Amino acid sequence: MDDLIAFVRRVDLPVLVQCAIAHAQFETIHPFNDGNGRVGRTLVHAMLRHADVTHRLTVPVSAGLLTDTSAYFQALTAYRNGDVEPIVGQFVNASFRAIRNGRHLVDDLERVYDGWRERLPSRRGSAARRLLPHLLNQPAVNVAYVEAATGSAMSAAQRAVEQLENAKILTRVGSGQRNRVWLANEVIDALDAFAERVGRRG
Repeated sequence: MDDLIAFVRRVDLPVLVQCAIAHAQFETIHPFNDGNGRVGRTLVHAMLRHADVTHRLTVPVSAGLLTDTSAYFQALTAYRNGDVEPIVGQFVNASFRAIRNGRHLVDDLERVYDGWRERLPSRRGSAARRLLPHLLNQPAVNVAYVEAATGSAMSAAQRAVEQLENAKILTRVGSGQRNRVWLANEVIDALDAFAERVGRRG
């Protein structure tokens, strides 16, 4: 592990190649009884962030490895037999898949947002309008969240939720009067589609 950490800290290697080798070496060491796969994938994202390849979001490179688990495990076996090329190839392919998928998600969310702005009848600057961009990041909200996100009083926040519900942008979950939650289902649908394209495993 000490040698692996020293390798991770190097700055003289192409980042994606370095991530692929570090990931494969971590999986080969297999230091924990459980959770090695998750930690090994997290290591990749930590390295990408540390190298300034990613800044404010995580491109799901490691998840892309799991879209073809057979090829991934074959690449790990090849690495353990001294052949680095297959695991590097897996990382390159996973990176391109992740970038395409991320762009697809951005396009989907932009379409959702544009549709909301057309459907919402409230005036510019209203709490409902100010909430729209927040729903892209937080598609499940309650009135307290709306208050905090828009800087509105509770009555204005409640009115905003009602306007968004009437415009079919938010949908109430459950029938109780207390602790009510609303969902932006179009965002959740876009995220679900994103996860399916990644190759989410059940």
